[in-house]
Amino acid sequence: MSYVREPTRACARARERERPLTVHDLNQLLLVCSLVLLVAVAAVRISSRSGLPSLLVYLGIGVLMGQDGIGGIRFDDAELTQVIGYAALVVILAEGGLGTKWKEIRPALPAASALALVGVSVSVGGTAAAAHYLVGLEWRQSLIIGAIVSSTDAAAVFSVLRKIPLPSRVTGTLEAESGFNDAPVVILVVAFSEHGPIEHWYVLLGEIALELAIGAAIGIAVGWLGAWGLRHVALPASGLYPIAVMAIAVTAYAAGASAHGSGFLAVYLAAMVMGNARLPHWPATRGFADGLGWIAQIGMFVLLGLLVTPHELGDDILPALVIGLVLTMVARPLSVIACLTPFRVPWREQALMSWAGLRGAVPIILATIPMVGGVEDSRRIFNIVFILVVVYTLVQGPTLPWLARKLHLGQGPEAADLGIESAPLERLRGHLLSVAIPEGSKMHGVEVNELRLPAGAAVTLVVRDGKSFVPLPTTVLRLGDELLVVATDPVRDAAEKRLRAVGAGGKLAGWLGTNGASH
Repeated sequence: MSYVREPTRACARARERERPLTVHDLNQLLLVCSLVLLVAVAAVRISSRSGLPSLLVYLGIGVLMGQDGIGGIRFDDAELTQVIGYAALVVILAEGGLGTKWKEIRPALPAASALALVGVSVSVGGTAAAAHYLVGLEWRQSLIIGAIVSSTDAAAVFSVLRKIPLPSRVTGTLEAESGFNDAPVVILVVAFSEHGPIEHWYVLLGEIALELAIGAAIGIAVGWLGAWGLRHVALPASGLYPIAVMAIAVTAYAAGASAHGSGFLAVYLAAMVMGNARLPHWPATRGFADGLGWIAQIGMFVLLGLLVTPHELGDDILPALVIGLVLTMVARPLSVIACLTPFRVPWREQALMSWAGLRGAVPIILATIPMVGGVEDSRRIFNIVFILVVVYTLVQGPTLPWLARKLHLGQGPEAADLGIESAPLERLRGHLLSVAIPEGSKMHGVEVNELRLPAGAAVTLVVRDGKSFVPLPTTVLRLGDELLVVATDPVRDAAEKRLRAVGAGGKLAGWLGTNGASH
């Protein structure tokens, strides 16, 4: 291992004896990991109350544990950091894909795809020019930095945007862009970090297009097959469904990468397909994925904080600020204008999306690629990227809600979607649907018989204020009620679609044109 604690005499004697790992050592390691995790979880509360981006809190924990902090741990294994970072990014993209609503991003797909491809190219060119002409870096290092910081971070975008009530077109475009643009950026960073002359631009474009096509095809196929299997095979325990969903998402990444495609795009699309397929035990699956995503973010950020050496950052602060200023105020707005103007996106939305190009852990992880590849001045590249991400995350994240209000893009909270959880009853050839009526649902005030469920589906139990009862056809449903609906296999989908339609449009949903499209 390439990380060691500042040696004490006891530690030195232990190394000299080269004793094997014992149960006591394992207990100490688990204790340290659990304490770090508890501190990081407490930091979630601090960041949510203070408005400070959680990225900075976790990075701060890693820095404090590092060689310049109170922990005194020396860590410089860029290759290990890259491997763990990639694994964490797979989990984060899977969690983001599961929470992406198809009905929101479908209209935004062309614009998001343009931002992820053409927009990245504009950002790379503008940022690289600033790094070369204003900071004085060589062209190879400038192009590497431009490619690294041109990717918006999925974790940052997902965590920030889902707290701000923005128009669905803005949210859908930014979420899809953050899920799509990791793939071309990784290809560019790897290409620029290779030794020897850089290939012609049209060769790189061809490679990017091919890898994206392979990754997209594999991701959609794996997601569809996984969703079909989970909907038709009853697992022996409900807790296995979340594990199976995450395993399928990771399989999509592995299959995409093994086929020389984009594994990151594959895992995001596979998760998005499953997330919109009304899987059994969906609320439990979503909660499990959300928790796993938090653990991945915490571990990744702490490790990146350990890798940085604060006393080496001083000389790179000004170059990082200059490059970040050009990226934020020039390159990103130009890419947004170039990509979204043809789609007639209003200037207010373009202004918000220009400022919402949030960077996070992904650029810092990508900065380990030139370090592993032995690129000249790779440590300086890492330091510049680290400073840039920290400073501009601190500036952009907390000010995004304020900017949305100033641009009059904030909107009132929408009625929450019905929480419907499905448990397959394999031997009975049916499904048990658990339906929660949230605040703002138009199912409030609807009688049971006015649900007009298809033949083969019926409301069998209502739980209200902690008490359960068998409803009558004239029982009026209320906010906060939980319903148990039994449906046979042939009408399961129709019953859920009808329930969602009533939740969105009330008892006249079918006649008013409200459909039952789910998340």
